Amino acid sequence: MKKLSRDDLYPLEKYAELRSGFRAQVMAHKQNRQVAIGPNATLYFEDRMTMQYQIQEMLRIERIFEAEGINDELAVYNPLIPDGHNWKATFMVEFPDAEERRVALKRLKGVENQVWARVAGFEPVRPHADEDLEREDEEKTSSVHFLRFELTPDMVKAVKQGAAVTMGIDHPAYTHLVDPVPAVTRDSLAQDLSD
Repeated sequence: MKKLSRDDLYPLEKYAELRSGFRAQVMAHKQNRQVAIGPNATLYFEDRMTMQYQIQEMLRIERIFEAEGINDELAVYNPLIPDGHNWKATFMVEFPDAEERRVALKRLKGVENQVWARVAGFEPVRPHADEDLEREDEEKTSSVHFLRFELTPDMVKAVKQGAAVTMGIDHPAYTHLVDPVPAVTRDSLAQDLSD
């Protein structure tokens, strides 16, 4: 999947005009790109469109219009665009109550390494977690992690041909399974496996 460049981004003024429609388009697109694993964990699969939206929003919020600042945002978010042989996801541990979340993040230390995805007929794939920076300390995990699931060429081929995909978490304090991932989500993820 092609990475974003400055030429792909709207200038701030143009983005202000297009924001409402673009945001609606992105929100609809994201609906088929998430997998809730149990009641408190969700994988939000990223792609070129979701990253363009994220960059546009950061530029808007921070009022960034100079080349250096735009390039910095591209450098941060382009690595979250799939490379044609992997899935990249924002993994969120979600507890609405702040105190419950604080306690849960201690209990769920290491959960980001216990997430997995399995293409039917193959072994589960564990993600590479938080390659940009460490998000866990001695006491707790973070509520947000960035995961990269690397697939073999045979797995890529199988997904493109419609193989079922299963996802889960096998943490001692949180074990849940999605079997199979809905077909509409699997189809969106298959598109991420195009060169």
